Amino acid sequence: MRGVSVPQHQFARYADTYLHARDRRQRDAVQIHLLQAACRSYTRVVLRLRAQAEAEAQMMSIERARSPSSFDRALSPRGWGGSSTSVNRIPTSPTPKKSLSRSSSRAPSPMSGFSHSQHGHALTASIPGSVGPPSSGNGVPIGFQSPLFRLRRAPLLQVFVPSPEGDWLSDASVLECERELKRADVTKYLRAGDVVWDAAVGDEGNVGRLVWDGNYLIDLDYAYSRAGDLPRYLPTLAFPPSYFHRVIRTMGGGNPICHINIAPWGEEIAANLQLLQDRMKMETPQGGHHMVVRWVHRSSFHIRPSPSGKPPRIPQSKNVGPGPGPGEMWFVDSGWFGTVVVEAEGTNEGLADLQARCRGAFPIRATGAAANVALSPERVAKDEAKRNVFRILRDRSRPGEIWIRTVTEKERLIPL
Repeated sequence: MRGVSVPQHQFARYADTYLHARDRRQRDAVQIHLLQAACRSYTRVVLRLRAQAEAEAQMMSIERARSPSSFDRALSPRGWGGSSTSVNRIPTSPTPKKSLSRSSSRAPSPMSGFSHSQHGHALTASIPGSVGPPSSGNGVPIGFQSPLFRLRRAPLLQVFVPSPEGDWLSDASVLECERELKRADVTKYLRAGDVVWDAAVGDEGNVGRLVWDGNYLIDLDYAYSRAGDLPRYLPTLAFPPSYFHRVIRTMGGGNPICHINIAPWGEEIAANLQLLQDRMKMETPQGGHHMVVRWVHRSSFHIRPSPSGKPPRIPQSKNVGPGPGPGEMWFVDSGWFGTVVVEAEGTNEGLADLQARCRGAFPIRATGAAANVALSPERVAKDEAKRNVFRILRDRSRPGEIWIRTVTEKERLIPL
């Protein structure tokens, strides 16, 4: 209760007062210990909620598999039309006396596209005393609800480590954050992609946010954004497209950086490639907007589960850096199943960049036939890192159709 009742800006204020006290006797060590204990408890509660949400989602999935017709009827009361998509409009609270014709604004039901990959794997544990999916009292099952955690979203865990270096955490501070997780006894429950926030350094942008890579906490990637993006050592396809939305904040246009290897679908991209005119809205220096026409190279490919129904594996490079090693099993999350539209600049350079990302799917140019001869492993790793950088276009994307755009070296802030 202390962790959720103390305003977030107060954490940084207490840490700043503690660090800048002239005399050690003036330091309120008791308050610091209380805040550390509050963050540990908060982290344990969030991970407990994740286990509960996944267990409830699994029970609802099992119940639907046993009697799909009756389960669909329970999820399709009068006024929803009984369509197959009505499962995504479960009411947030029991309203038996009000009309349910208006669709709810809450997130989709946990059964909708629930992933059994590494980051959507349902727990096998059951909740004592539960015999079926929770009900609102009128026969309509209710999905898991909590303001602290949402299914298929990254949990935002908290630690409290005052940083003498300020907003940028030093290596010693990052190690202390890891020790705080061990003191909370939650490391065995962490998963790759969990976001840990050091509440002692403030809540401006992504300040104090770190990502658990499966073994250690790693910094965000600031190569293309001053606010920070997901590190390139974590494959984006292994997570739902909106997994880090509002957890890793995106500044500017709101289109986050993602790291996707499109080479396995290179032939399909080459077959669907088109040069098109596209209209886009540009902002003027005076703050207004006007429409401009530009040329783009646009193609698409489809991500499907394997014939056995299992999600396809994500090829992992040998030069992955400090993240999970080559032995890790990464699978494509079901949120990416469907069509992926990829765009590149409508120039010769943009076309060449897209062709390089597809690796051999396009005919080799005579002028560049010997371009990749005798390259060092370091150079190969750098070229591979550059070819996998895209932006997710959120304003155009929707379930079943995700739009991505190539990111070139011109957009890079830090040289590779």
